[in-house]
Amino acid sequence: MNHLDFAKRIALDAGALIKSKLDAPYVTNEKSSSFDLVTEVDRAAEQLIRQRITEQYPGHAFLGEEESFEEAGGIGGELDKVYRVPFLWIVDPIDGTSNFVHQIPGFTVSIALACRGELVLGVIYDPSSGDLYWAEKGTGAYVNGSPITVSDANRLEQLMIGTGFPTDEGARAAVVECLGKLSPKCRSIRSMGSAALQLAYVASGKLGAYWEYGLSVWDTAAGIVLIQEAGGTVTDAAGQPFRLFMKNIVASNGRVQEQMLDHMKLVEA
Repeated sequence: MNHLDFAKRIALDAGALIKSKLDAPYVTNEKSSSFDLVTEVDRAAEQLIRQRITEQYPGHAFLGEEESFEEAGGIGGELDKVYRVPFLWIVDPIDGTSNFVHQIPGFTVSIALACRGELVLGVIYDPSSGDLYWAEKGTGAYVNGSPITVSDANRLEQLMIGTGFPTDEGARAAVVECLGKLSPKCRSIRSMGSAALQLAYVASGKLGAYWEYGLSVWDTAAGIVLIQEAGGTVTDAAGQPFRLFMKNIVASNGRVQEQMLDHMKLVEA
């Protein structure tokens, strides 16, 4: 089984586990703040994914949202080491935990693979809808086996755009400031509670653009691969090219990227 088929399989299995726990009692805890939740289901799903990866690829490194760098294949928190690791799996077992806790659709399983710091595949599974998105470098992007591409619109007013509300107070304030700048310029703005899902929506043309501040690599890695393979563009809020641990993300169909950036470059996060 190749890397992509393997990632799709474990995303589906983790999604089935998560969905089976929706109506079951589970423990929920706060991490950095009341905005930042984790459940025992997050941890169980991550453990499932990590165990499968370790069994299939014992030499590969692993980085999950619920684990530290020290536990991630000896990466040890030194980011330069990431660019020397031959294979690093980057996993968010439930992106959109608050949605899951409140039984709102829009929580996803996000799995990406990086080779020496370069993202080479991404898989995002939405258990609520059953949609499975995937992309592998150089082969295009797909949902449920059908090719997807970004929107062909060239003006913000033609587009729905997405955002999210990060747990960090400064990053959240920056998002709110951008809302004021962008809302008069686009068709509408949505916040769906999962960065991964909204990046998948940009890749499939449902959203024309997406921005958020204060993200982590497990939030974005799989979605970045999807957007790049679907013909879109990803930069930071200053227009700098995508880097693996970039926290401030602006993603679009490429045609409206500069329009997005024009409204965001003066906002500090």
